[in-house]
Order: sequence, then structure tokens, then C-alpha cells
Amino acid sequence: MTVTAPETPALRTARLRIAGTALVAVFAIVLLFDLPRTLPLREAFFDSLQQAMPRRAETTPVTIVEIDDRSIAGLGRWPWPRTLLAELVRVIAAHGPAAIGVDVVMSEADPLSPERTLARVGIDRELQQRLAALPTNDATLAAAFKAAPVVIVIAGLTVATGEPLHVQPVFIRDASGTADAVDRARARLTRFAGALASLPVLSDAASGAGLINGDDSQGIVRRVPLVADVNGTLAPAFALELWRVALGARAIRVVTSDGSIESAVVANQVFATESDGSVRPYFARRNGDRSVSAVDVLEGRVPADRLRRSFVLIGVSALALGDNLWTPLAEKMPGVELHAQLLENMDADAFLRRPAWAPIVEALAFVVLGGLLIGSMPRWSVRSATLIALAGVTALVLASFTLFQAKRLLLDAATPGVAIALLFGTLLAMTLASATRNRKALQDVVQQQREASARVEGELQAARRIQLDTLPRPESLQEPRVELAAFMEPALEVGGDLYDFYRLDEGRVFFMLGDVSGKGLPASIFMAVSKALCKSTVLRSRDADLGVLLAQTNAEVSRDNPAALFVTAFVGVLDARTGELDYCNAGQENPWLVSPDRGRVARLTDGDGPPLCAVDAFEYAPARVQLRPGDVLCLVSDGVTEAQNAASELYGPKRAERVLETTRTAGEAVMALRRDVVAFAGGAAQSDDQTVLALQWRGPSPAAGG
Repeated sequence: MTVTAPETPALRTARLRIAGTALVAVFAIVLLFDLPRTLPLREAFFDSLQQAMPRRAETTPVTIVEIDDRSIAGLGRWPWPRTLLAELVRVIAAHGPAAIGVDVVMSEADPLSPERTLARVGIDRELQQRLAALPTNDATLAAAFKAAPVVIVIAGLTVATGEPLHVQPVFIRDASGTADAVDRARARLTRFAGALASLPVLSDAASGAGLINGDDSQGIVRRVPLVADVNGTLAPAFALELWRVALGARAIRVVTSDGSIESAVVANQVFATESDGSVRPYFARRNGDRSVSAVDVLEGRVPADRLRRSFVLIGVSALALGDNLWTPLAEKMPGVELHAQLLENMDADAFLRRPAWAPIVEALAFVVLGGLLIGSMPRWSVRSATLIALAGVTALVLASFTLFQAKRLLLDAATPGVAIALLFGTLLAMTLASATRNRKALQDVVQQQREASARVEGELQAARRIQLDTLPRPESLQEPRVELAAFMEPALEVGGDLYDFYRLDEGRVFFMLGDVSGKGLPASIFMAVSKALCKSTVLRSRDADLGVLLAQTNAEVSRDNPAALFVTAFVGVLDARTGELDYCNAGQENPWLVSPDRGRVARLTDGDGPPLCAVDAFEYAPARVQLRPGDVLCLVSDGVTEAQNAASELYGPKRAERVLETTRTAGEAVMALRRDVVAFAGGAAQSDDQTVLALQWRGPSPAAGG
């Protein structure tokens, strides 16, 4: 008989962690590849976000003219003669709307047109000829369409119809300009084999036509394609085409990037989409303020300003006649109401967004919470582990609600929450008594973290030394007619401030002081790149206009700037032979011009422009000032004027000016400011990089300045 040795605590813990890690890996992959998109759970959670916080429609650019029960009772049963629809369009058009949308597909000739109604009735020949000479109801409606900015609808079908599609051109281009990327992006579009459109006489008369299809998942309209592919032809959504007609644009452009749809562009309006060209409307509750009855419009009971709004939509909402659709708000809406809400979303840029990084964040959140559970189950009590699981799921839900409310972002908390519950149940089933964790392993992890931290700190200190060594030293200038002094004190180990100076020729000195947005290592790297690009640009064109040089530098620095950093900079060229100073200020603190012999301190405020990387192709205009022998120009970064003491008071430019009044040389100005800022801060932590550069023109010869 074989006796099995008892399982050691270490073995039980190892098995628990292996099983837990495997489950975490599986669930993380499922979340990372966004596989829950096919399940109703996630969409139901997104619906709950809208139900809890529906969009507030304070104002609307849309008026819906409803063919409702009152209109049917007052004007006759539906369908109406198209002459009546024509009259409705003419009345609306008389009030000057930007666009009129007719949400009715009229694919067959009007059966109520006189020539069709009386075709089988025996009438005399003269009457037949008179009827034939009259315009048909469809022609009358077409004439009304042609006289107004009318957009009609197209319904996408899953079967081919063989009928040509009458839509305005939709152009598609990729940001990189590659045809392959366009083809891959186009393949993502919602596809229809064919489309049901209105009669050609109506389609030709209308200003545009757009699709009315929505992505009806689980019987609820949650997404709407702004652009779709109908048997090889790109067709816009009904709302997008209305927007085009309202703006008077000739075409719609679709912008793609890296094989995905990025946006639909109408004139200067950009509507961001998901990768397949769809958008997620943020629904508001039904509001009677959007709608008026068609019978009231025809009988003049609707105020004129109601129809002077941007868009007027005509649609059927009568009981049992309208195309009522379920929305995420758990209520049905007529199709025309959905188009109105889509237009409101476009007007207010209120679309919900499911960012491309959402699956990564959800997978990462699950991995973090799953790791906490795996780590706590062997060591803590079941009750404590349960609290962790509940707290984690609660945090996910609160984070999702917060991001939805603040940014209209859709992050799924339901699927990771269910995954956490399954993980916790599995771990709980495997063990209810993991008492301890491997203390040695924890100590090793802590030690590794300390060693890694020490290595990083050492590397940052080395980076600080290298950064400071790259800055030029005043004695390297070798221009006896100019005294120059400078210092830089990064707020962290490395900083984003910069200064530079060098001789352009025998008589001219170039100098600059700049400040990169942000602090730390990213700012220091961008600082080094900006400094190098600026120097390269200046040395290539030594005699060029300073504004042109700064514009070229702006273009060079902006070219490879994915992090959207910007650089404030003051650049100048001093002619040491004459004292003429040309300068440009790109968003930097205005420098001080100190005249010691006159006891005067003034600020140079000309030559201003935006920071580098802030405005593309900005034309900087330099300014010029004539220095007197002995004049000192002092430049500082905002880390000096915005230095704070323990009471959170700012150092300020006035105090800097008072300090400079007592100085006579560039070296004195730099040292005095440095000492005074340190004294003012009184030991408070430095919040930003501090840089000072001062230069003094001694005169045409070194002795001229006294």
C-alpha cells in the first residue's frame, strides 16, 4: 500500500498561482482582442450608462415635421398624394431651412396620380389628352425638391437590386497616401449588396440622398455608419448628407489611417468615426420640443422660427405606420427621431467613443485585479479576498461611469467584472486556506525593485551630467566685446530648459533661451533635439532673416513631434561691432534690458510670436534694438518668475526687475537672480526648471563699455 505524502503549503500555493495565472492569461487575451464585442453583456452595460446618464438636449438644430395621427386625421390616410408632400416641402422651404430631409422611400410611382387613378376608367378622349398634358404627382414633387435643399433617403439591402445608385461623390484618402491602406480601410466599411431608392425623377431632383440604415444589434440601434459601401459605391448616411447640403459642400471626404477609417469630413466639419466608419450616437430622451405636426405646418400654425433651424426632417410617426426602433435608452423611437438625434450629436460633437486603446485598458485592469486576487488568496482570509474582488469590480464600474460622464468614453466594466468573479470562484474552489505567501520571494521582488530604482537613479544622474555638459560655457564664446553668463537648474534630474550661444562670424553672436513643455526625461530629450535642429538651421543660413530662421526651425522641430510638445524660445543675434540686436520671441518671458549707466531697466516686448510647434507655418517677424555700450540683456525661463515659496507665493517679474536694477554686468545679473530666487524659495521644492542667460555689450572694442 502506497502512502501519499501530505501536500506542502508551498505546493498548494504554487498550484493555486499556476491555475490563477492561466485563467488571467486566457481572460486577458479575450479582453485584449475585444472578443466580448460579439456578446450582449458588454452592449447591455453600455446601454445602462446611457440609461443612467442620457444626453441633455438643451437646444437642437433640428425640427421634425411629423406625419402623425393628427395629420392623418386632418389630411387623409397615408400614403398621401405626392402633391400634398410637395406642398409641405414648399411651405417648409419658404422659411429658409438649411436642409430638408424627407425620411420616406418612394420607389414606386404615386398610385394617386390622376393619370394612374383614371387609367382604367372609361373617359372621353379629350379628357384623356388633358390629363396627359398635366404634370404627374411625382413630377410635382420633383419640382418642389428641385426648388429646395432636399435630401431623400436610401435603404441598404442585403440583396442586389441592379439599380444605379444616385449619390453625391464620396472621396476616400489615406493620411499616408497609400492605396493599399485605403483598400484595407474601405474593406472595413459596412457593406450592402444593393439599395432601395426613390424614383429616378425624385432622386435626380433632390440635392442629395443618404442611407438610413443603422447597426441593429440585438434589436437595438447602437451604431450608425456615417459612410457605407453599397455594391462598390460609397454612400453617406442620411444625416451626413443633410450636413453636406446644409454647408453647400460638393462632396464628402473620408480620411483613413493605417487601414482604418478615421473621420468623415464635410467642408470644414470633421466627424470622427470608429475604424469601420460608424459612430455611436449619445441618445437623449424623446422631447416634444423637437417635433411639430405636418398638419400644423400646412395650416400655418407653426411659428416661422421653428422652421428656420438648420435642419427640418419630414417623417412618419403615426401609430402603426412609423418605423419605430429600439434605442439603448430602452424606449422606442421613430426612425426620423433617430436621424434627428444623430444630427444633434454631429452639431454638438457628442458622439460616444469606444477608443482603440479601450481593450488594452480593460485587459490591463483585469490583469491588475486578477493579480491582486492571486496574490491575496494564499495569504489573506477568504473574507479579505472577497472584499478585494468586490472593491475591484466596484472600482471598474465607477471608473466606467466617470469616464462616460466626463469624456463620453465607453469602457467595459461588465466583462472584466464577470471575469473577476469567475477567477475568484475558481481560486476559492481550489483553496479556502492559503495562510502564507512565500516571504523570500516577496523579499526578492522588493530587493529587485530597489536595485532597479537605484540603477534608474544612477542613470538619471548620469543623464543630468551629460545634459549640463552639452550646454556651452561662457568662456567658449571668445568674443571680447561681449560678456556672457548663464546657468540652468533642472527641477528634476534632467530638465527641459535650454540655452545656446555661438559666433556666426567675426562680428555677430547668436544666442537663445528656450523652455520645452513638461519636465523630466522626455522634455530633456526633446530639448536636445530642438537645440540641435535650431543650431543646424542657423548655421546653414547664417545671413538669413532671423524670422525666417525661426520659421524654418519651427518646421524642423514640428516635423517629428508625436507627443505634441512645444518649445518657447527667445532667439537673438547681436552685432558686436555696432551693438545692433535682432531678436524674436516665440512665447518666452520678455527679457530685460538693463542700462547700468542710466539706472534704467526695461522689457523688450516686440517680436512676439507663438511657441515653436504651436502654429504651423507661422511667419515670425524679428524686432531690432540698439544697445549702448555697457547694456545688459537678461533672459529667464518661466521657472524663475514662477518660482514659489512655502506659502505658494510667486517670485514674479517685478522682484526680478528690482534685483536687476542693482547689477552692472552679465555675471552680476545671473548670480544676483540665482541667489535671490533661492532666498525667496526658502527651501521649498523647485517646481520647474530655472534658467538665466545674460549678455553685455561692452562696445565696439572691449574697453568701450568702461
